[in-house]
Amino acid sequence: MEFEEIKENILGKKYSLSIAFVSSKKSRELNKKYRNINKPTNVLSFALHKDEGELILCKEVIRKELKKFGRNFEQLLGFLVIHGMLHLKGYKHGKKMEKLEEKYLSRTKF
Repeated sequence: MEFEEIKENILGKKYSLSIAFVSSKKSRELNKKYRNINKPTNVLSFALHKDEGELILCKEVIRKELKKFGRNFEQLLGFLVIHGMLHLKGYKHGKKMEKLEEKYLSRTKF
């Protein structure tokens, strides 16, 4: 799945973004360390510098959430990458973030 165009639209061309996939165990460790939540999560966003960040995704959690979100794996992965990028941009959960998620999802082929 190609995320470069989405990344450029949300974060800009100069933004350096890495995307990593981790095990459920590692996701739990990171979520506990950085959010004080002792369970694995689907996506974590880490802003490293002004124009640099990282998304950490857990395929195992994503697969478990397919039914909950009513999407196939590729669709949910795409949504979560967009969701994570919006967090890197500084957005918090809420109506504005949801509108932006819909906007960027409507431009994709997931």
